[in-house]
Amino acid sequence: MATETVAKPRTSLRVGVQKFGTFLSGMIMPNIGAFIAWGLITALFIEKGWIPVPALGGFGTNAEGVPNVGLVGPMITYLLPLLIGYTGGKMVYDVRGGVVGAIGTMGVIVGAGIPMFIGAMIMGPLGGWTMKQLDRIWDGKIRPGFEMLVNNFSAGIWGAILALLGFYGISPAVTVFSQGAGNVVQFLVNNGLLPLTSIFIEPAKVLFLNNAINHGVLTPLGIQQSLEQGKSILFLLEANPGPGLGILLAYMFFGRGAAKASAPGAAIIHFLGGIHEIYFPYVLMKPILILAAIGGGMTGIATLAITNSGLVAPAAPGSIIAVIAQTSRDSYIGVILSVVLATAVSFLIASLILRTSKNKGEDDLSEATSRMEAMKGKKSSVSSALVGEGAAATRGEGTVLTRPVRNIVFACDAGMGSSAMGASVLRNKIKAAGFPDVKVTNSAIANLSDTYDVVVTHEDLTERAQPRTSSAVHYSVDNFMNSPKYDDIVELVRSSNSGDAGTTAETTAGAPAAAAAGTGAAGTAPGTSHGAHAAEPAAAVGGKGVLLRDSVVLNGKAGDRDSAIDEAGQLLLDRGAVDVSYVHAMHEREESVSTYMGSFLAIPHGTNDAKDHIKHSAVSIVRYPEGIDWGGKQVKFVVGVAGLNNEHLHILSTIAKIFTNKAQVAQLEEATTADEVLELFGKVNA
Repeated sequence: MATETVAKPRTSLRVGVQKFGTFLSGMIMPNIGAFIAWGLITALFIEKGWIPVPALGGFGTNAEGVPNVGLVGPMITYLLPLLIGYTGGKMVYDVRGGVVGAIGTMGVIVGAGIPMFIGAMIMGPLGGWTMKQLDRIWDGKIRPGFEMLVNNFSAGIWGAILALLGFYGISPAVTVFSQGAGNVVQFLVNNGLLPLTSIFIEPAKVLFLNNAINHGVLTPLGIQQSLEQGKSILFLLEANPGPGLGILLAYMFFGRGAAKASAPGAAIIHFLGGIHEIYFPYVLMKPILILAAIGGGMTGIATLAITNSGLVAPAAPGSIIAVIAQTSRDSYIGVILSVVLATAVSFLIASLILRTSKNKGEDDLSEATSRMEAMKGKKSSVSSALVGEGAAATRGEGTVLTRPVRNIVFACDAGMGSSAMGASVLRNKIKAAGFPDVKVTNSAIANLSDTYDVVVTHEDLTERAQPRTSSAVHYSVDNFMNSPKYDDIVELVRSSNSGDAGTTAETTAGAPAAAAAGTGAAGTAPGTSHGAHAAEPAAAVGGKGVLLRDSVVLNGKAGDRDSAIDEAGQLLLDRGAVDVSYVHAMHEREESVSTYMGSFLAIPHGTNDAKDHIKHSAVSIVRYPEGIDWGGKQVKFVVGVAGLNNEHLHILSTIAKIFTNKAQVAQLEEATTADEVLELFGKVNA
């Protein structure tokens, strides 16, 4: 499969700002539901709301004459900043970092007495990062039995210190900044200059720099303004769908080719779905159209300013539905008018440009989409709407990647057997190609997150994995041992990571399996595995380990697939490694997706839900010299797998190395004793 030239890692100022904005967005976006809840409660129950309720809106006094606290104030002062602080810390150092970040955020909140969103976006990541550095100091130095004591007290002590730092240090600085930024915004409003911000905001959106502006400045200031005035114009400076809709409508009437044909669908996704990036390729095809977006943006902001309209909370995503839902009670006319006029002005300017230009916008939309993805740094989740499902699928199969490959994950139902084998095979191939820093891990599909560059799944599981990892390149294989797709993935790594290879094939080809497996999961600090796991050393083969002599049978009695699963499962039962429910789950797993691996090998194992039925890790091996039918494939070796805490993965890595070597498979076929099998694995481990 041909692979196009891949963009080198980018280090420009634009990319730095883009990454910073993406990080800020990562703290805000997961908590948008809480912002919406606060906005609805505010719109309904405050004194000027649709259904004023003193006890909920926080106005008036109760029967005893005590002022009502309500929900609005505590949610905006405490709940939302704490959620942001926790999320920021968790992004850096998982749950442990999130807890410490939330503790530090509380110090900023109490110290300021005003909604501390900027303070939360500082203290959350700071708490997670500093806790991570502290844990590294005593990593591996804690005496057994004292881990929980040290971990809990270190987090508590450091969290308390950060809370004091936030109270006395960060809080005053952020308060000054917030007041200064608020004064600048008020100056722009008072002097009618706020529409000029579109000159910066609209180009920033197309360059994916808007998150730094929107979530770093506009949202925090808008929340403060909304708390004081009941609404804020700042929430619509970037989220107004009008400018983008106008450009798409112009393409519908005056464009040509694929751009004209795809514009109606893109308009629906943009306006109703709120995914603004859908119109960015249309601007990139003809960059002068940014003038239409700027004109529409300025018109929308001017309309809001003239009508004194605004939203009570952020509208995310920027859908017209979200915009209307967050509109202040007295602002419906102004907000709707701002969207309509912004659309009209943008449409008129874009139409004039398209009609008077020799190029009517018929350039390759696929090429423009690729340029957009290159700027974004990853695949667009909506690109298939522009270039078609087939083209998007082709790009997803490795023909376009806009960043180096750093993390590859093999995903299966349980993340325990098939994926571990495939990860071992590909890990060795990539190391042999001279890229030992590329991490190849395995995971259950249920544990996947959109943090991987490449995802490999069995062809029957790809549709389940894609929604969880929409920005990754996906490869579907029919077996995990010797799929030709592995060569495509190696070529993708070689193309995208050109210049990154730090080790030659000669120095890596002979690396031990354990070392290869050790390059797996990203990070080994507590709580940072993210569900994927790499092979870890197990006890010695043939000793008190995962694979014992009694679990090796050289002449299996089964004559079909289901009987073979029972035979391999019985060996696991005999060792007390599993209960009978796990063997039933092995059959359930086989009915879902075949565990045939290629090279005469099958590795039946339980489903992800069956892990509770595993008592300790174990592997069984049953050989069928004459072979048995396994869903149309011939199988001579059945390896039963039950794994806890990744103890079995080293053995699977060893099995993978053996079954990718024809000479060693032949030795297994000719072995006359279980000791010969164990000795062969011992040689591979050496």
